[in-house]
Amino acid sequence: MDPLVLDLGRYERGLREQGFDRIAGVDEAGRGALAGPLVAAAVILPPEFDLDGINDSKQLTALQREAAFVRIVRDAVAWSACRCMPTRIDNRGLQKTNVWLLRRCITTLSVAPDYVLSDGFPVKRLGVPNLSIKKGDAVTASVAAASIVAKVTRDRMMDRYHRRFPVYGFDHNRGYGTQEHRDAIRRHGPSPIHRYSFKGLRTGYYDGDRVEEP
Repeated sequence: MDPLVLDLGRYERGLREQGFDRIAGVDEAGRGALAGPLVAAAVILPPEFDLDGINDSKQLTALQREAAFVRIVRDAVAWSACRCMPTRIDNRGLQKTNVWLLRRCITTLSVAPDYVLSDGFPVKRLGVPNLSIKKGDAVTASVAAASIVAKVTRDRMMDRYHRRFPVYGFDHNRGYGTQEHRDAIRRHGPSPIHRYSFKGLRTGYYDGDRVEEP
């Protein structure tokens, strides 16, 4: 087996040796985007899950992510995906919303975890032991799996938003601040799914109703 695959599972193996069986990884997608929802996912993988093709979602192609997504949701002990719309991000702030959403994913799992791994920063008040790991989506199997579920879920939502607001190119920029996307905002103003509190966007520019559902 590829040694990188063995490394990816080392945190989970170590925790299982300590008696923790249901280890959940949690991660989000869309944190830095100018438009679209923030999406988080939590995944509990079984010990026998084949980690071939599992990696940080940013290191995989779209086709690789889709293939991995199918295997993860089919074979996981439990998984969940939650989303938060731009209105809440604007009203509550990005970091507070991010932590709330990660916690919500953990609490909505159909099987309660007995340990939680997160990427980058801790998720407090979970009621179970947890550990935040720098670049966790690149070095931890369950967090990598969560990053894939979150990314694929969000990309599918952005594809649907592209059909409603095609001038922004959401089908390829996914709401991130590319030059093309920023130029479109200057030409057309922000859409109902833009994050009005983010730098470069002006609250109240768009006269329509804010969108709550994809």
